[in-house]
Amino acid sequence: MLNKNIIQVVVGPIATNCWIYPTGAGEAAIIDPGDDADEIIDALEKHSLVPKYILLTHGHFDHICAVPEIKRINPETIQIGIHDLDSKYLGSDSYEVHRQSIKAAMGISSILDLYWKGDLPPADILLEEGSLVGPFSVLHLPGHSQGSVAFWDKQAGVLFTGDTLFKDGYGRTDLPGGNEAVLFESLKRLCAMDPGINVFPGHGEVTTIELERS
Repeated sequence: MLNKNIIQVVVGPIATNCWIYPTGAGEAAIIDPGDDADEIIDALEKHSLVPKYILLTHGHFDHICAVPEIKRINPETIQIGIHDLDSKYLGSDSYEVHRQSIKAAMGISSILDLYWKGDLPPADILLEEGSLVGPFSVLHLPGHSQGSVAFWDKQAGVLFTGDTLFKDGYGRTDLPGGNEAVLFESLKRLCAMDPGINVFPGHGEVTTIELERS
């Protein structure tokens, strides 16, 4: 069941989950704003929230397309966090990185221009294993991409896994930086966690560690 305090906005052409996570004092972390910035902003306004963080589970385009528009809400105070190994997907030189990734995924790269909103801003926070950001501890879970991470609020028992772990599945490993053997090690790590943890994935339905390791 979806925690009533966590807001889900399904965005973009392949139904990416953007999660809005209240962090207190009317602020929120925006996890994986993949597209449809207007819908994300409308959800923030509906719940009287302002973004403090944009947190990215990895750098693939379907998880970061709306970053420029969300950042423009308040560029001086909103901080973008991504793992150092995926930081190449942000910044002024990232177009070519995304072009190569989309070509590997789809066989052509021209679709990128349909969604490109101009240069992506650089990261403000380079995450690594054990980083603390807002209420979250960062788990480095490579395999889907080199810099894939999960955001874990231990106190609340919630885990945002991006494309590492889905309900009844896991992310593909055939894109640049992907590695199936490495991903399986990351999945083993997740499955060893508390079975009661609620998992909020990058696509699809909410699940639990217990369900996914059974």
